[in-house]
Amino acid sequence: MNLASGSNTLRSCARNATVDSDRIPQDTRAMIQTTLLVAFGGAIGASARFLLGTVLVRLAPSGFPIAVLTANVVGSVLMGVAVVYLGRTGSSLAPFVMTGILGGFTTFSAFSLEAYTLFDRGDWGQAALYVGLSVALSILGLVAGIVFTRMAVA
Repeated sequence: MNLASGSNTLRSCARNATVDSDRIPQDTRAMIQTTLLVAFGGAIGASARFLLGTVLVRLAPSGFPIAVLTANVVGSVLMGVAVVYLGRTGSSLAPFVMTGILGGFTTFSAFSLEAYTLFDRGDWGQAALYVGLSVALSILGLVAGIVFTRMAVA
């Protein structure tokens, strides 16, 4: 096969691979759009967390994880604001703001919201279990990942 026939084959495949948007179900199209919004929001949130961390480490280089603590607290406050505001307005921006931006900024905000929801419903036992397991198992998971990786690369 020569290069000319190979590139013709690629062009033919590309031409035949075009998607007829009328054939994609509406719910699938909506899911793709929402997923792209969440991804874009996540990029914004992660970038904001990185910039916050960079600034705070330069301002207070104490060794204490002030950047993570600040991101967690600020993210949780913003999650509270978003839940009330977006819930009252019926905005469709919840996935972009809550899952995307705030999830990229700090997953602790989602953890805080879930814990609050359980407490607010009066499920005190479930809430305590959720908080305890989340903290303990996350730290345990981190330790397991470190130990496993150290053993694998040793």
